[in-house]
Amino acid sequence: MLDATAFANSLAALTGVLYLVLYLISLIAPRIFEFLFNAQFFGANVAGLLPKRFSVWSFFGTLAALLVGAWVFGYAWAWLYNLLAK
Repeated sequence: MLDATAFANSLAALTGVLYLVLYLISLIAPRIFEFLFNAQFFGANVAGLLPKRFSVWSFFGTLAALLVGAWVFGYAWAWLYNLLAK
């Protein structure tokens, strides 16, 4: 059995770290970020749709939305796993 809260916490933490790492890559090496971002969408140029600059509110708002979404998804995933593992 999975501890649903621990699983949700770990998934949210990893999501936050990935968001921060990708943001740092976008600042340090924009071409590498563009390649990595576009690779998620089979090479389609979706990185061009991102705004060139993020406001502080946008950065933290996106981070908060990702953390909450990942936590809810992780909790639901662990709950469903535990239900089906019985």
